Amino acid sequence: MTALTIAAAQSVSIAGNLPANIERHLVFMRAAAKQGVQLLVFPELSLTGYEPSLAAGLAIEPGDRVLKPLREMAQELRLTAVVGMPIRLAPGLGVLIGALVLGGDGSLAIYTKQHLHPGEEVAFVPGQGGSALEWGDDRIALAVCADFSHASHPRRAAEAGATIYAAGVLISEGGYATDSTLLQGYAAEHGLLVLMANHGGPSGGYVCAGRSAIWAADGGLVAAASGVGDSLMIARREGGQWAGQVVAV
Repeated sequence: MTALTIAAAQSVSIAGNLPANIERHLVFMRAAAKQGVQLLVFPELSLTGYEPSLAAGLAIEPGDRVLKPLREMAQELRLTAVVGMPIRLAPGLGVLIGALVLGGDGSLAIYTKQHLHPGEEVAFVPGQGGSALEWGDDRIALAVCADFSHASHPRRAAEAGATIYAAGVLISEGGYATDSTLLQGYAAEHGLLVLMANHGGPSGGYVCAGRSAIWAADGGLVAAASGVGDSLMIARREGGQWAGQVVAV
């Protein structure tokens, strides 16, 4: 297998403050590039915080110029970043929970959350998912939070040839034990490297757990944050083996 370096960005979002959150994402992207990261995944709705009551006013179309600094940085660094944002695919349509793939080659791809958490239907509509990222010998399937709580989601990804399952999430202290056990189990069950990027601070009234993590295809832990705060969980594959590193940001 080819060499690959991927990372989960455990970031702290400021509620509704898109300019400040963009600046913080740029800091993460630069820090990741210094570590040789090729693919960087941020938490669910990382650019706005998990704020359903604000989502309608903050939602953008995927190609909006507000993302220009992030897209230009991705190209400059040759780094692909997956960022969380409420989106509309056209004016007047419902708001989707989006994961926007800002390619290091200037490309833009979209993943939309398929499975809403109970209560989210007040502010959002279900999405259609998105294509796996083709990356050398790898296929990287994306997920946003509640998607992974449906066992069919990672199973279908694996059946379609995914080798990596990358989820941007918001997981609270109360839900962490259950959700992390699920994700670790999927790694072992389906032979996937599983990445979980969680919020590093409070968002949407939730006390987020942090503790973002990456698990190898046997379920073994590759890298994990010890708690909350801003950090990068990095997984490097060389010679078919994964090695982990945690870097404060």
